[in-house]
Amino acid sequence: MDTFKAISTKLDVREFKSQRVPGDIKRKVLEAARLTGSAMNRQEWRFVLIQDRADLKKLAADSRTGKWVEGADFAIIILVDPKVFAHMIDAGRVLQDMELAAWNFGVASGIYMGVDEGALRKDFAIPEALMFTAVLGFGYPKRKILGKKDRKPLEEIAFSEKFGQKFTAKDFS
Repeated sequence: MDTFKAISTKLDVREFKSQRVPGDIKRKVLEAARLTGSAMNRQEWRFVLIQDRADLKKLAADSRTGKWVEGADFAIIILVDPKVFAHMIDAGRVLQDMELAAWNFGVASGIYMGVDEGALRKDFAIPEALMFTAVLGFGYPKRKILGKKDRKPLEEIAFSEKFGQKFTAKDFS
């Protein structure tokens, strides 16, 4: 899939079919994470792949905002080292790359961050030295995704040369 098309059509999904995602696609999603750039090439992120139904149920129970993850085919817990400069930017980069890699194969995803961190650490053996950032749930979407996004116009959020200065035709010539 064309990268711009992937970006312009990918929507967050929280309802999935029961259809299994093939293992090679799951691996590609994690490879996309591994290949993502990071601050000073530290590659400090770590990932926990959750695909067992009982563990997905446990992951949902540990959540305050992602109960829907129980219905995903698989999920990935994203962890970072908080001592690394730009760790939150690295986490954002890696989760976006995983979502786009999955979407390339028609696999949808959703994200959540609200968890009972103590329960999550205990249930999934997360070391204290690593910081939880997000959970991504993946699966084939239950409904057809139209890819229509409700976004503000570019002219409302981006400016030319100085904040508040509107674009002109010459800005894109």
